[in-house]
Amino acid sequence: MTDGQWEQLPMSFRQLLEGTPAGVGVLDTSLRYLYVNPTLARMNGVPAEAHIGHTIAELLPGIDAREEVLRAVIADGRPREVTSSGHTQASSPLSRRYWHGAYHRLEQDGRPIGLVGIVLEVTASRQQQHELEQTRSRLALLDAAATRIGTTLDMDITCGELADFLVPQLADIATVEVLPHPDSSHARRRSDGGLRLRRAAMAARPELLDSARVLGTRGEYVDYQPSSAIPRCLASGQSIIDNRLSDDELGLSAPNTDRVAIYREIGIHSGMIVPLAARGHRVGTVTLMRVGESPMFSQDDAVAAEDLARRAAISLDNARRYTREHTVAVDLQRALLAEPGAPHPDLTVSFRYRPAGTSALVGGDWYETVALPDGRTLLAIGDVMGHGLEAAAEMSHYQAMLRAMALMEPAADLLLRRMDDLASRVHEYRPATCLVVFADPARGECSYASAGHLPPAVVRPDGAVELMPVEPGPPLGTGMGGYRARTAELPYGHTLLLFTDGLVERRGEDIDRSLSRLTDHRLPLDDGPPVLLDDLLDAVLAGAPRPAEDDIALLAATTAAARPGPGHGGTAGGRIPGNGGRQP
Repeated sequence: MTDGQWEQLPMSFRQLLEGTPAGVGVLDTSLRYLYVNPTLARMNGVPAEAHIGHTIAELLPGIDAREEVLRAVIADGRPREVTSSGHTQASSPLSRRYWHGAYHRLEQDGRPIGLVGIVLEVTASRQQQHELEQTRSRLALLDAAATRIGTTLDMDITCGELADFLVPQLADIATVEVLPHPDSSHARRRSDGGLRLRRAAMAARPELLDSARVLGTRGEYVDYQPSSAIPRCLASGQSIIDNRLSDDELGLSAPNTDRVAIYREIGIHSGMIVPLAARGHRVGTVTLMRVGESPMFSQDDAVAAEDLARRAAISLDNARRYTREHTVAVDLQRALLAEPGAPHPDLTVSFRYRPAGTSALVGGDWYETVALPDGRTLLAIGDVMGHGLEAAAEMSHYQAMLRAMALMEPAADLLLRRMDDLASRVHEYRPATCLVVFADPARGECSYASAGHLPPAVVRPDGAVELMPVEPGPPLGTGMGGYRARTAELPYGHTLLLFTDGLVERRGEDIDRSLSRLTDHRLPLDDGPPVLLDDLLDAVLAGAPRPAEDDIALLAATTAAARPGPGHGGTAGGRIPGNGGRQP
């Protein structure tokens, strides 16, 4: 636009063009600038007068100007709007800027002489839209992860779920490394200052599985040099992105320099290390790798991976805490059950204890044997309600109470009533079920009573299992009393079987159906007595749910005329590890 043409415009219109916050430019039919207002000049980072006579491409090569759209406006006269992006000559900290423009054809005497463009920068709104889309995407990712990561309290399973979820969502190959337990020899720092971590999981796209196996196997310990990415990530607590590293840089970032050739052979070009930390404790790291044509890692990828890592780290820390408590509780329970009292020599007894799977804490299952002065042997089995260390500890209280009360109360119903009274009024113990049996091989009979416990079973010489009738009273510790004893024959060749509910119960199943499964099962007894009690208990456990949803305690007893199992010598045997027995 010439000075003369500018002067011919009304003053009010010239003031509007000079003061508007929108960029305004006039181009001729060859898309060369005729005029730009001050706002557009500032947007472009070029003085207004320097625009004149130049095309957009000449002045702003970093802009996707969409010139084909502008030429279409000149050709057919139909106004159009278009969004362009890139960088002008104006300095900006942004990685990319966006502009939205409306373009109209200018005519004189019915023929086109150029066009006018009105441009607004929309970078902020595009950035907000991008952030909103990224937030929605991350929320959808976390929502999907919530159902697939942390489904158990097993650390390695959780690590595997995390690795499997990351591929192919964010990576072509993913590994999860965890720090060894502080008491482990693997936790010591290497002489060169490096770290040793255990590879808990690895996942890869199907076509990369064979190649990825070269990186190592699940469960192995990997030594990392001090300069490598994983020790640096753990030290800083920050994610590390390595895109397109040179061989020298990759040699410093990798666990050791030997890995460089392996990475190149697989085609890995980008890696990202994300820390796993929960409740202020370091758990390990997640390594994500991209191969071949996959894009390099971005900051958005890091944010998504960190969200997933934080979620998974909580599950891993829960699993680690659970494992520690579960181990202590199991060790406590084994120690308490390792030395039940010895029966009289005319009775052979064998025991089994199997803790539940990783879906539940250890329970309060227990058993006990007491030889009484009158020649009878008291057999007992029980289950303290609840799980964890407290249940395991209170189990020992009930055992001690039984041993003391057995010498004072000669009948099954009276014994349970005395224990219930002490547990509820004196000590306020947790409620517990209990089954007591007074076995008298000399008379060939037994008497028994139940405090809310499942009935005893008898295994006949042909291997058939029958439940003995019982009138279960309320659990111990309720203070309600009301126990009734029964007497039954105990002939030679028949084996008493006492068990806790973990042997038969299945979630959502009626208890009568669960018990019938036991009685429907014929146990292999090698054509009758003498019976190997260890083999019998192995056969019973073979029919138990796997994985068991609750702990299982078993007690089997038969007259000493029956051939004892190895190491039993006609007295108490079949105990848990460390006391002559076997634990499946």
